[in-house]
Amino acid sequence: MSNIISDAFAAVNGSSQGNSYSLIIMLLISCVIIYFMILRPQQKRTKEHKKLMDSISKGDEILTSGGLIGRVTKITEVGYVYVELNDNIEVIIKIDFISSILPKGTLKTL
Repeated sequence: MSNIISDAFAAVNGSSQGNSYSLIIMLLISCVIIYFMILRPQQKRTKEHKKLMDSISKGDEILTSGGLIGRVTKITEVGYVYVELNDNIEVIIKIDFISSILPKGTLKTL
């Protein structure tokens, strides 16, 4: 019984030495592919969204990720925005949920 175990152990150790370099190379190639296909585009989108949030000012017409369209009336220092949806309704949203700034006059055309 111990002879079979020692033969199996020798077979496993002998075959893994030849494949260790190819395994490391395949692992590195996979990491590079994941970086360029997933992580880098996400970093670019995050950077663009941060630039969008920094450019928001009072009077801008915005679209939120929830689908609300309104005009910014006030921006707080802690990251919240007062958005006027119409003459009577004003809501407070977190600035992170603004998805785009609309061209001036969009609210009048709706």
